[in-house]
Amino acid sequence: MKSNRRSFIKNTALATAGATYFMSANNVWAFSSNETVNAAILGTGGRAHALAQSIGLCSNIKLATVCDVDNNRLEKFKQYSLDALGYKVKGQRDFRKVLEDKSIDVVFVATPEHWHAPMAIMGMQAGKHVYVEKPCSHNLYENELLVNAYKKYGKLCQMGNQQRSSITSNQAIKDIRDGKIGDPYYAKAWYANTRGSIGQGKNVAVPDYLDWDLWQGPAPRENYRDNVHPYNWHWFRTWGTGEIHNNGTHEIDVCRWALGAGLPSRVTSTGGRLHFSGDDWQYYDTQLANFEYADGKTIQWEGKSCNGMGLYGRGRGAIIHGTKGSVLLDRAGYQLLDLQGKEISYVKEGSPGTSASTSDTSGFDGLTVKHIQNFVNTIAGKEKLNAPIDDASMSTHMCHLGNIAQDLKVSLNIDKNGKILDNPKASAKVKREYEPGWEPKL
Repeated sequence: MKSNRRSFIKNTALATAGATYFMSANNVWAFSSNETVNAAILGTGGRAHALAQSIGLCSNIKLATVCDVDNNRLEKFKQYSLDALGYKVKGQRDFRKVLEDKSIDVVFVATPEHWHAPMAIMGMQAGKHVYVEKPCSHNLYENELLVNAYKKYGKLCQMGNQQRSSITSNQAIKDIRDGKIGDPYYAKAWYANTRGSIGQGKNVAVPDYLDWDLWQGPAPRENYRDNVHPYNWHWFRTWGTGEIHNNGTHEIDVCRWALGAGLPSRVTSTGGRLHFSGDDWQYYDTQLANFEYADGKTIQWEGKSCNGMGLYGRGRGAIIHGTKGSVLLDRAGYQLLDLQGKEISYVKEGSPGTSASTSDTSGFDGLTVKHIQNFVNTIAGKEKLNAPIDDASMSTHMCHLGNIAQDLKVSLNIDKNGKILDNPKASAKVKREYEPGWEPKL
């Protein structure tokens, strides 16, 4: 009966999402007799729901365990997993016990961002393959450490920049490589939302259902406040990395991919906390970051957290300009445009649930399913990762540089290895303060 229930839920989801897409010749969910890998999701926030749902639509992977330091969220997520997948999963409050479990093959890191790199590193050290949500690190030091761990421990590590697994985005990149817009030289990414003020938090007693000490983990200890958990930690420097990381990572990554670019040689940024003032939000609600390359190519990111007016009718997306035309793309598809902006062609993704919406904090779509399936297929030796951490981390690296340039209101010069040149104040921001005993190490 459990099998029938799961099949019913899965088939219903597929039909709702768009059955014709899933039944295509390129169907990545086709049945395979290979061994199933057991997965654990660390963190049960909004994004974890999309991961669990996506795992249920992939082959050769099963969600075995979910983990969260918030017992209320953990219990709700266990029920969600039962409803979405049709079978029970184990619950665990301490991720270290999950890593000790020899039956777990892969871990998905979907925690607050200050935990991303430390958990991913510990996961690989424990012999697990790792799928880590963006951004893959809280600071540049962790970024480098994570890549070194990937090379040292021989385990797969994929970042959750799922647009790398989009059919149409890959086709758009192919069109660019084939010269359809000539020589690409300038790419612009953007994100716009209507986030409200987070107010001024008050120190309150830690809820009895929350392990606040383990929630903080590697971060220096702070008193519990009533406007941090479960979402607003994004805007605090102790735990989050701001909008450029929270959402900009995705489209900046697409721009870098489209231009065939690595790390920039110069970074500048302007903006600030401009829409609201007087609340606890510590990062920027408005930011315009520029990344210049030695060959003259440029990537620009425009982030507006509190003004939802997007560009080209999209809340998020990217446009790539070349000597013969442009490509406008988002998760739903792409347009090929001539030099006057006239549409030559439009290709729709067809992946169910994909859009340029910026209001969904879980982000379930067909691209996530494809990205996870690529991860699983690579474990099986049938594919290569679409976003291996040694490449994907460059996009997170750029976002860190954007924030440092904005913090200091300076132009940063960068060497070929991504190191900041001749700026001691900027270099001092490469690494954070860690709670004693919690600093990640190889």
